[in-house]
Amino acid sequence: MATLADLLTSKIPPHSLEAERAVLGGMLLDRESLPKAVELLKPADFYKEGHRKIFDSMLALFERNEPVDLLTISEELRRRSELDEVGGPAALGALAEEAATAAHLLSYGAIVREKAVLRDLIRIATEIIGRSYDGRDDVEKVLDDAERLIFQISERRMQGTAFPVRSILKGTFEQIEKLYDQKEHITGLATGFSGLDEKTSGFQSSDFIIIAGRPSMGKTAFAMNIAKYAGVRSQRRVLVLSLEMSKEQLVQRLLCAEGRVDSHKVRTGYLDTRDWTSLTNAAGRLAEAPIYIDDSPALSVLEARAKARRMKAEHGLDLIVIDYLQLMR
Repeated sequence: MATLADLLTSKIPPHSLEAERAVLGGMLLDRESLPKAVELLKPADFYKEGHRKIFDSMLALFERNEPVDLLTISEELRRRSELDEVGGPAALGALAEEAATAAHLLSYGAIVREKAVLRDLIRIATEIIGRSYDGRDDVEKVLDDAERLIFQISERRMQGTAFPVRSILKGTFEQIEKLYDQKEHITGLATGFSGLDEKTSGFQSSDFIIIAGRPSMGKTAFAMNIAKYAGVRSQRRVLVLSLEMSKEQLVQRLLCAEGRVDSHKVRTGYLDTRDWTSLTNAAGRLAEAPIYIDDSPALSVLEARAKARRMKAEHGLDLIVIDYLQLMR
């Protein structure tokens, strides 16, 4: 009986020869379109070997700042002893003739890239299936490799490009109009520290904030107070990645801060009735807060990103706190 890996490898991989030919022909028609294609595609994205070699030759000419036309490409391929392999000058001429315009090159290029992504996914899936059946590798290693390879594909798909200011202005003005209508002092995520909120208007989406200071100066306490305020007071969804302290230690800190109970009294057990009442009430509020703590040690950036993505998909995500960056692999 055929295995899943056999079925995957027996099928014709996703591709679009028409889109590949349209891209190559468009670049031959319009030299100005070449930088766009170079930014979007790489030779391996082309399914047909001849198309890969033609595109690679175009890249070589482009990098040497030489003209890219039928003659120069033919000479480059001849120099590489690949001209006959791609079908000769006649095949290159046919590409240019078939491409009526270069206006839709980016659309055709997107098709080529999407098909390449699908082929990469199939290749990775086949590899992981094989390693899973083989059973010789540690399961954690297989999982890590699978996640890493998938995210490499995902990162490439999300590669952006430069945008003209005029294309960004509309969205910017809409945001300004929204702020004008709201007229709120804090437009982002409030930290609970009024002085900081006044200067920043709250933490804004995509902000990358580093809390720096000498050891034992309260960096973790400060960060956890921000996380607590965001989760308890604002009901924002918070993910705390703790590479140093355990989740129990962090929750104890949150309880002390929320209940306003001296942490030393908690550590030593010298608590009075008022302290117990404060801690119990604080525990109730924290239990309702959408704060999630992961104390996995020695996280890599890739693993942290995977955890954040999972949190975003399952619960939503407004704030990530990492304690602390130097411990990341």
